[in-house]
Amino acid sequence: MANRMILNEISYHGTDAINEIVNEIRNRNYKHALVCSDPDLIKYGVTDKVTKLLDQAGLSYTMFADIKQNPTIANVKSGLTLLKESKADYIIAIGGGSSIDTAKAVGIIDKNPAFEDVRSLEGLADTKFPCTPILAVPTTSGTAAEVTINYVITDEENHRKMVCVDPHDIPLVAFVDPQMMETMPRNLAAATGMDALTHAIEGYITKGAWEMSDMFHLKAVALISKFLRGAVENTKEGREGMALGQYIAGMGFSNVGLGLVHAMAHPLGAVYDTPHGIANAIILPIVMEYNAPYTGEKYRDIAMAMGVKGTDIMEPKEYQKAAIDAVKQLSFDIGIPKKLTGIMDEKDVDFLSKSALNDACAPGNPRDLTLEDIKQLYLKLI
Repeated sequence: MANRMILNEISYHGTDAINEIVNEIRNRNYKHALVCSDPDLIKYGVTDKVTKLLDQAGLSYTMFADIKQNPTIANVKSGLTLLKESKADYIIAIGGGSSIDTAKAVGIIDKNPAFEDVRSLEGLADTKFPCTPILAVPTTSGTAAEVTINYVITDEENHRKMVCVDPHDIPLVAFVDPQMMETMPRNLAAATGMDALTHAIEGYITKGAWEMSDMFHLKAVALISKFLRGAVENTKEGREGMALGQYIAGMGFSNVGLGLVHAMAHPLGAVYDTPHGIANAIILPIVMEYNAPYTGEKYRDIAMAMGVKGTDIMEPKEYQKAAIDAVKQLSFDIGIPKKLTGIMDEKDVDFLSKSALNDACAPGNPRDLTLEDIKQLYLKLI
């Protein structure tokens, strides 16, 4: 079986990467942009770092900021309407997963109108045409939405998150500039950073993993472990390291999938609007324990990448514990809660577990799942 890798056509990395956006627009002869961002980024002047460049270059655009933290079907439909009204021929997505995921759904439906109900995009949608061109500017160090073929939209009516996977949705160009991430609040830097670590670890142990994706994921684990604490403290070195680490994790998991951590986190976001990175961070250690016997020597590699010494002489149970403990310590150091207490209501466990079992990420888990297993994992976290 052939293994497939899909990445951006072009990506720019490092300080002042966003300065390349005007050249890319002009070289592609784009005429009018729909700029997707969120109200907070506009309020605090983050979006302005990009729109000022457009203004100075005389490039026209229409602003769209009606986007929730967990973007909804309604958000997508509003964006699509504005895209058509403005006659935009490309999209600039500025933000975290919410802005970029919304842009992906809008762009896909614009070129594939048969999916305008939005719900039909869930899973592996059989779209025929690449989405409206997207230039992505991430402002968080976690989702890696700027380099993935995945996006998540919340179906509020049915209290569930729809995981959509489509090679046609990947942004053409990514501008990964750590300066765009320096205004992240401490809690957001922590949450998105742990999301990135979850991507790297789940991508490394997923059933679809192979040599090239392993290379990306192990490097991402090492970078995130080294730089996340600094990013939370808003150091220049920390921001730069996390900007790169989260992107590299995205290069891997976008192409091989994830697992049970994400499958369990998505329903929490749909039902309680729980920040995705927080949900992942809390769930990750207990799912690592559940998966440990089915991961070969990969936890040894994870522990080593996270800086644990002496892994080469450890027995399996020792290096498995070492990897899990390293994850717990990192999570603790940046202030992530240990439990879902106060987040999840026990009466919802049946619904959450069924949603997790049916989530698009669940089949990639290295250990085959049962509904009862998932229920017990949720209950352990209350």
